[in-house]
Amino acid sequence: MTTFKEIRGTDILALSSDPSNPELGQIWYNSSSGTLKGYKAVNTWSAGGTMNTVRAYLGSATNATQSTGLAFAGTANGGVTSLSATELYNGTTWTTSSGSMGTARYQLGGAGTQTAGLGFGGYSVPVGITGATEKYNGTAWTATGSLNTVRRGVKGFGVQTAALAFGGGGPSAATESFNGSTWTSVNSMNTARGTLGSAGILTAGLAFGGIITAVTAATESWNGTSWTSVNSMNTARFGLAGAGTQTSALGFGGKTPTITGATELWNGTSWTSNPTSLTTARSYLGGCGTQTSALGFGGITPTVTGATEAWTGTATQTVTVS
Repeated sequence: MTTFKEIRGTDILALSSDPSNPELGQIWYNSSSGTLKGYKAVNTWSAGGTMNTVRAYLGSATNATQSTGLAFAGTANGGVTSLSATELYNGTTWTTSSGSMGTARYQLGGAGTQTAGLGFGGYSVPVGITGATEKYNGTAWTATGSLNTVRRGVKGFGVQTAALAFGGGGPSAATESFNGSTWTSVNSMNTARGTLGSAGILTAGLAFGGIITAVTAATESWNGTSWTSVNSMNTARFGLAGAGTQTSALGFGGKTPTITGATELWNGTSWTSNPTSLTTARSYLGGCGTQTSALGFGGITPTVTGATEAWTGTATQTVTVS
């Protein structure tokens, strides 16, 4: 039988009172209460306000915050029709914007914030695959330069004037950089794939999961010039959402190919599976925020949903082990 010392390299400390500043994962024996205690992270998903329009395969402003989310386009009926409706989140409720996208579509990419959003690519019924790009100013959408490679299942990150679009159905490895008005083709991904997860900014981003001909867990890091393959996710999946940065990311939801609520945290080197999954497992959802304060919304459960969940990943607590 393996001992604690063999695992951690030290014996369990016997203390008369709980330490004032314990380390994450630390275990100690409280001699006063006669209990074995530990210090653990308490990462949780909690219910938020439901969207006004249920939708999946939607676009989201990936660099928005948990309390200033932006959702746009998508489909409410499995791709029979495409949506153009836009909604804004205030941390509690969603409000439908008076400004809808000029090109209704689903399986599109997104970037930016609630007041400076960007939507690109996707599939428009009945037009088909599109490279159309639109900018949102908090009130209305305006058409701008189209993608060089038209595609659906594309992902992105960054801000409205400095964004990156990559991947897509096919599968595609094409990567393009946006300067606020035009797209420029840059170095392609190492692993072509669509409906993947993403996090980051134009000069430092992360792409993970997706589908090639089979589901993948592959992860790639972007340095502003090229992609580098890094450690894979623990749960291979596609149709997932992401949040955070290149060195501190969150991946959640998707299909494995069964629908999952699995949540993983990236520390810049490797992924760690979190024991708490989305309350409502789903795929093809939207996401935004940071590793410690994120938002997941919409998707397929397997029915199309408008359910929203908020992620809190900073809390810790002392627990009694025995």
